[in-house]
Amino acid sequence: MKRAILAITLLMIAASASAQTRLTFDDAVRRALEVNNTIERSRADIGVARSSRDFLLSAVMPRIELNGALTRNSIEQTFGEGSDSIAILPRNDWNYSITLSQPIFAGRRELRAYSQAKLGVQNAIEGTSATEDGTLLRVSSSYLALVNSDARMDIERLNIEIAGRRRTQAQAFFDAGEVTRVDVLRAETAIKAAQRILAGAEQARNAAESDLRAALDLTGPIEPASPARQTPPIPDEETLVRRALESRPDVDIAENNLKIANLEISKQKGYWLPTVFFDGGWISQKTPFPADQYSYGSLRFNVPIFQSGEVVARVAGARQRELQAKLDLENTKVSVREDIRKALVDRRAAATSLGLAREQLEAAEAEYAQSFELYRAQESTSLDLSSSETSLAEARRAVAEETLNHDLAGLRVWYAAGAIKEALGVASK
Repeated sequence: MKRAILAITLLMIAASASAQTRLTFDDAVRRALEVNNTIERSRADIGVARSSRDFLLSAVMPRIELNGALTRNSIEQTFGEGSDSIAILPRNDWNYSITLSQPIFAGRRELRAYSQAKLGVQNAIEGTSATEDGTLLRVSSSYLALVNSDARMDIERLNIEIAGRRRTQAQAFFDAGEVTRVDVLRAETAIKAAQRILAGAEQARNAAESDLRAALDLTGPIEPASPARQTPPIPDEETLVRRALESRPDVDIAENNLKIANLEISKQKGYWLPTVFFDGGWISQKTPFPADQYSYGSLRFNVPIFQSGEVVARVAGARQRELQAKLDLENTKVSVREDIRKALVDRRAAATSLGLAREQLEAAEAEYAQSFELYRAQESTSLDLSSSETSLAEARRAVAEETLNHDLAGLRVWYAAGAIKEALGVASK
């Protein structure tokens, strides 16, 4: 019975693993934001940053403590005699107290540290946004590569079919004694070459499918649907640069880091200022001397007079970190502009190549149609037909390749502008 249950379980697991997943492009990008582990890990960083912010807030909040003690002394000491005696050191002693401590002023260092922590939360949110953008680009690229691999496999099957037609025609001529066996062998060679390229396309498909499964937490084969969504028209370079400088996560992080560096200078200067605390409490004890119950309140302060250059060194270091943050921000803005320019150049080049590839395909199709008719009428040689077949096959592959390049180049433009979510029509979870 146990063996039967185990066998059924294994069959169910195998069936689940082999179940094919029907996946549209929109489903893929939405699922990436929901289940991708890299994104989930990045979102956990936001919780960590918020916890750090709350921890720093607690430094300026009041603290209340209950303290107590039970003591067994080796001797008992009293003062006075008879009914007027007072135990100033009982054999068994006890006491407890409730104390309150409240920071009043500490050079505003805690306030600036809390402001830095709030900026740290914003940086964590921007970091998550950057991770989402990168993951969406990866998933979109893998999905388009998967669809393109299916198209390339169809192209190679068509190339095999065309080579098979030539072999059939060459075999008929050879059987009729019109040509030598070389024509048949040339057709066989073309078939094997197309089959080899088909195997390469299958390998590329498996790689794209594997990457998509890992990103979307799927198992088993994936059946993609051709993307129906069209990305919005790409704006001009100036608009893209302005959009990127306003909303790209790495720019926002660099700006926040500069603010954090500015706050660090002010925080370090605060060590020159005095610190003031209020302490209060209520005490109850067994010993009635000087009183068995009493309360107190006090102001404690500390005024730094000479610190041997410690604060000067801290402020100088903070100013250097501020300078580094400024340079990082400038470098980030330069990188943003160049990323967009490069992405636009790549997109224009891809569009030009795709247009030329389509024109090449039209010419190759016309050439092949005429060459095949001439070969069938024995007005051209098998070499002429083989050459036209090769041109047609290469033109079809070029169209498939340039179509993928064109689509990926468009996605990279939106990614460089920090607007890939907008282009794909999705929003953060």
